[in-house]
Amino acid sequence: MKLQQNQVWKKGAEFIRITRLERWEVAYKTMADLTTKEGEHHVLPKKEFCRLIKGARLLEPEP
Repeated sequence: MKLQQNQVWKKGAEFIRITRLERWEVAYKTMADLTTKEGEHHVLPKKEFCRLIKGARLLEPEP
């Protein structure tokens, strides 16, 4: 799976949206609800981010 900016992943009860994708690090936002889009911003190295989303499900964008 190739990571891309603005991908949304669902892990448990939270949603994870990739806000900035660079070669070595990923900035992302965790949200409890996609409609309000309120949440916290985080930055992790790409390797740690991949471990974070292990077992998560990629949500398909709506057309």
